[in-house]
Amino acid sequence: MSQLSSPAPRRSQRDRKQAKNFISVQHPSKKRRRQDVDSASDEEMEDLADEMPSSEDSDTEKDDAYKAAPVVRKTAARGRGRPKGSVATTRKPRVAKAKAPSRPKKIREVEEDAAADTPGVAKDVAISDDNVLFNALLNPSAALQSTAEDFLDSFEQSAEPALADVINCILRACGCNASVNSDEATDSDGVVDTLETLMEDAKKQTTQPYPLVSKLPAFRKFRRSISELFHRLVSASAELGILYDSDLIPTLQTWLVPMSSAQLRSFRHTATVIALDLESALAEVAAEVEKEAEVVRRQLDAERKKRGGGRAGKATPRENELEGKAQEVKARRTKMTEYLKEFFDGVFMNRYRDHDPGIRAECVHEMGVWLKKHPAHFLDGNYLRYVGWVLSDTNTHVRLEAVKALTSLYAKPDYLVSLHHFTERFKPRLVKMATSDVDVAVRVAVIGVLGAIEAQGLLEEEQREQLCLLVFDTEAKVRRAVAGPVRTVWEEAVAARLVGKKAGAKEKQRAGVKSLAELLLRWAKALERGHGGIEQEESQEEGPEKPKEIAALMSGSMKGRVALCVEALWDEVEAVQDWEALLEQLLMDHSAEVGSGVGGPSPVSKRRKMGKKKADDNVVDEVWRLEEVEEAVLLEVLLAALRKALAEAQAGKKSDEEAVQTEMTRVLIKALPRLFVKHQSDEGRIADVLLIPQLMNLDMYLEMSLVTAYETLWDDVSKQFLSHSSSTVLQNAISTIRHLVSATSLSNTNSSKIVELEDELSSSLRDAIAGRHELEIVTFTEDEVHALGAIAARIATLFGSRDLTRWMEEDEGGKQSSAWDIISALAERGRLGDKQEEKMIDQVLQILALHITWKARGLTAEVDPPPEQEQFRESLREQRDSLLEKLTEYAVGSQSTPSEGVKRAAFHSLLSIHILFGKPPTLASGNLRSPLLSLPLEMAEDVQLRCAAFVQAEIERYAEELEQEADGGGKSDGDDTVQGESDSEEDEGRGGAKQKKAKKAKKAKAKKVVEKDGTPDPPTLSQHMLEREYIFSSIASTFLRAIRTGAIDVQHCVVLLAHFGRLGTTFDQCAKVIVEVLREEGMYKGNGEAVAQVITQALQESFDLYMDGSAKTEAHSIALAKALAAALVIRGAHLSITRRLDSPHVVEIHEKCMSWILKRIAGYENNKNKTMKAKAIEFFRVLLPLLLTVERGEAQDIKKRLDSEIELGKFEISATSKVWEPQRAYEKRLVTALSKSLCPTTAAPGRGKKAAIHKSAEQIATDDERDHTDAPDVGMSSPPRPPPRPKPRPKARPTRKGKTTPDAEAEADRDGQEQEPTSEAPVTDAEKPVAARNSASSSPLSDAPPSRKRPRDEGDDENAEVAGDGGEGERRDALTDLAQHQPTEQPSSPGSQASISEFKSRRKRARR
Repeated sequence: MSQLSSPAPRRSQRDRKQAKNFISVQHPSKKRRRQDVDSASDEEMEDLADEMPSSEDSDTEKDDAYKAAPVVRKTAARGRGRPKGSVATTRKPRVAKAKAPSRPKKIREVEEDAAADTPGVAKDVAISDDNVLFNALLNPSAALQSTAEDFLDSFEQSAEPALADVINCILRACGCNASVNSDEATDSDGVVDTLETLMEDAKKQTTQPYPLVSKLPAFRKFRRSISELFHRLVSASAELGILYDSDLIPTLQTWLVPMSSAQLRSFRHTATVIALDLESALAEVAAEVEKEAEVVRRQLDAERKKRGGGRAGKATPRENELEGKAQEVKARRTKMTEYLKEFFDGVFMNRYRDHDPGIRAECVHEMGVWLKKHPAHFLDGNYLRYVGWVLSDTNTHVRLEAVKALTSLYAKPDYLVSLHHFTERFKPRLVKMATSDVDVAVRVAVIGVLGAIEAQGLLEEEQREQLCLLVFDTEAKVRRAVAGPVRTVWEEAVAARLVGKKAGAKEKQRAGVKSLAELLLRWAKALERGHGGIEQEESQEEGPEKPKEIAALMSGSMKGRVALCVEALWDEVEAVQDWEALLEQLLMDHSAEVGSGVGGPSPVSKRRKMGKKKADDNVVDEVWRLEEVEEAVLLEVLLAALRKALAEAQAGKKSDEEAVQTEMTRVLIKALPRLFVKHQSDEGRIADVLLIPQLMNLDMYLEMSLVTAYETLWDDVSKQFLSHSSSTVLQNAISTIRHLVSATSLSNTNSSKIVELEDELSSSLRDAIAGRHELEIVTFTEDEVHALGAIAARIATLFGSRDLTRWMEEDEGGKQSSAWDIISALAERGRLGDKQEEKMIDQVLQILALHITWKARGLTAEVDPPPEQEQFRESLREQRDSLLEKLTEYAVGSQSTPSEGVKRAAFHSLLSIHILFGKPPTLASGNLRSPLLSLPLEMAEDVQLRCAAFVQAEIERYAEELEQEADGGGKSDGDDTVQGESDSEEDEGRGGAKQKKAKKAKKAKAKKVVEKDGTPDPPTLSQHMLEREYIFSSIASTFLRAIRTGAIDVQHCVVLLAHFGRLGTTFDQCAKVIVEVLREEGMYKGNGEAVAQVITQALQESFDLYMDGSAKTEAHSIALAKALAAALVIRGAHLSITRRLDSPHVVEIHEKCMSWILKRIAGYENNKNKTMKAKAIEFFRVLLPLLLTVERGEAQDIKKRLDSEIELGKFEISATSKVWEPQRAYEKRLVTALSKSLCPTTAAPGRGKKAAIHKSAEQIATDDERDHTDAPDVGMSSPPRPPPRPKPRPKARPTRKGKTTPDAEAEADRDGQEQEPTSEAPVTDAEKPVAARNSASSSPLSDAPPSRKRPRDEGDDENAEVAGDGGEGERRDALTDLAQHQPTEQPSSPGSQASISEFKSRRKRARR
């Protein structure tokens, strides 16, 4: 029988005391030990015992305060955790465990002493220490179970003072020092008025973070402590019966419900947390009552059966007793249901859509706790729908809490029936979250939920496929999370393939391999369809023709899609781990039909000649027969499985690694020749086979006396290298050749084989041009061009990893032409501009550049070199100059018309050679001299200009392609729409409207491609555009590298800077390197004039893009100005400025820019072109970021020039004109720069307090709210300046009436951060109460998720207006007066000092 059924509390042995206020005494002898103290050593326990006061001191404390009678305590009551059960047991003596402490003793003692000093903590945080319950929460040594029991003793004696204590504890938790008395605590009708008074008092206090959000060490465990206290309070009151027949819970509800809708966040957040914790504790008690009711019902049914079922008769005493008990339990269950409903309706239904995401997350988290503790009540559609609604919350943490709540539910199969309706309703949303949520943790958690749903067969086939496609996701955590559902699908596929067959272990293994290949292939095709199947197919068809920049990315060292999938499925799918089974099935001949052979006897005849078992192993059944595409996929799986097996062995012992690699080598030595023979005709498959030897231990060939097999391996690799032209095959073959050459034990074989390979390349080159003269102009057939391109590609690939300079210059004593002469002659064909020869010329130019690079290694730094070195230098100079002449002509020349690919290749090689032979960086030792200085090289100025023009052309071409990609052919669609509407207006009246809507949606979708600063969003680009972006980035980075090394003058970087912010984040990251170059040039090399010229020209050209319509907004120019502002200063610790660009150059930047734009404005004004004039004035917004670091003298010079230019241009600038707002913002920033240095002492006193208030408010604000609390930039969105009032001289104005105190303004500022952003027009101050009432009118029980509502914060009306103004009008007028009355030549004159004095006074009033 449960203790909950006891009619009276089991504390009759205690003596009743006279009614007095609750005072909890924490006896030192009964201090609660935390887990780390429990695990302390015996010596630490002795130290703690020595620190305890004597028993006399304890007796004195007992006499002075309320003494609680001895009570039977739970064993678990000594810990900080929540009690697990309801059975009370006698406390046993503690036995210290000899276990190492989790933290050092000294550090732990210091932390505990600091935290236990409650008065000191209260003084530091400005919270009163007059409440015993709140002090217990701050004391980590306090036993909260004892505190709760002592409170209930006091509550039994006198309820009203005890209720006042607990309400005051809640107020202290809110950071409020005001208190309520017994009458106010129990006056339910006056709670709202009392709360308003308390909040007004709280606003007058010093703004401090309240305990729940404070970062102070004293409040580190406050959230857990307050939850534990109220949980223990509810649990203990339920054991005593106080919970059901007292005013404890009703009083708490009366206070917490209105507090949870309070205007101050501290009250609202704290009350919500406590109410949710009370609901959790009540749910646990309600679950116990529910279990007790079920037990009593069963007992009553059993007793009735004993009496004779439904026969009439007098009930037995036992039956009467059980019936009475059942009525009592029913009454308690009804009471608990009322409590749960009142807290849910009054708190949760309003706060789960609070504007603060922290409060929303608290609500959703506790909902998950309720679902676990009391599923009989909360596992219902009326409660589950709230969890489903917050799955679409904008905050990541809230969505994650909702998914965690569902995870615990779906983990229990018994709940699936109750969750069926919820699953069907929100299943699409869960799938969408798993595939496209922005947070990885949310996606992983949702995949776990969908895995549980899939285990019950509740997902549709399309949804299962979407879930399985995540095995190819870019996030490793997502791939690992989806491995479980993939394994389920794979097992089903294997079972379906073996239906009707009596399959053994071997058959199941082969069917598993077949199913794995089939699934991977099907999912890969589905993924390609989902990401633009047509484009993918086209890109695959054009694979061999990809530029070399893209082909370089497809090297064997990069992990492909299948390799990442294998790593994710390694621990889940058995077929992935068994690489030997994969290899065995790949070696089988899957082209022969069952029962018939190819070129020999059928399998049936073989079965008669050899044993039946061996014959069965060689027969390919239709169940596991592989298609060619499936074999290609399985080869990738095999390669990834071999790598993973080695990686797993490397993570273990060294002996395990050697054993695994040795066994792997033994198997592959026999299998590799067969794999080469079987897959040599397919480029994709042979590329994977070529990578397998790199995983072998080549010394095994010598140990096993298989040198002949090693030579065969060399021959196979060389054969593939000499017979294929695919860049992927060539790269993989060369990497394998490097691995073979690294085997020193087989160096003789390696040397002979590499020489044979070079001879084969030389012979193939000469055979290809045999009988041809004048290679520069001779006509080649298409096959000959292809053959020469393949030979050049092989030479270039081998040249990239091996020095072939001697091979290139070998001419056998003049008997034949050298490879250098042949390849140079072929390079001359680049002038013809033949598109078919583009790939060949590209490879030829690369070979020549590699030859120069390798040969430069032979240079020496000798000043007087020997004749051999002189001859070597002269030969290298001739070859280099000859090549540079070709490269210059092809890249930036005008005498020939090479193709685009040849131009790019020549541009890369041209700059690379100039970088190599340019001015080297300073060496570590001054005595050292670079060998490259013996052949110095400098690029001519006209060549630099033409290189910059080449980069400009590439930028314009790429920008046009980006625009077309963003528009998606919108122009042609729009033309078709207009034509359709003009053709038939009657028939397509409604259709035209639909087309307009579709067009608007299309434009909106296109806008999403571009970020706020005009940068395209990289994930939305197609594969073609990603490849194009990589090629373009390689050109930009090469040009930037030349600027960085000094090969090209820094003034040419304007070409890149002008397009900052509009060509993607990759380009912007490259362009930011220029800022470092400019900073170094201006402040370390003394080239400030060039820096000023670059910045000025870059800003002007960038803004010209906006003026001529190439850019839709000036956002990219503003982003450029912000980036260039970093080139004007060097910052040190704490953002302090340690170095500046010289003032004349800073002023020069502004003066030139102002003169340039004001001339253009004057021209537009004369032409009456208002649109262009308005666009030109926006340039002042671009100049605003450059004013952030100007000094007073610089600002003064700039202000003079601005005034003179405006006067010279005779511009009429109205103070209320919206068009001239950027110019006024620029001028205002100048005046602000003047005032900073003018009166540094005036702004000091008030700034500290305001900064402290802002800091505390920032600590309270959440992530979403910080986006709204940031003050707008002065130049971005400052309101129009009102016209200045005529004043002959500045006079002091009286303080504005109606202003609130600074504390109230700070509170209004803080609370004003909670305004919810909407897509509609902003609500004015007068309309805010109406908007709040409208948002609260939606029913929380409707089918659709109600709109998020929030109580109207204090300060939303008149206080918000005062806080929002902040004295801005007075400050603005003061700054204007200062600018007007500031002397230019004698700043220390009496008039100037009077202006300064007046400015100081106005600044003080403005801060107030």
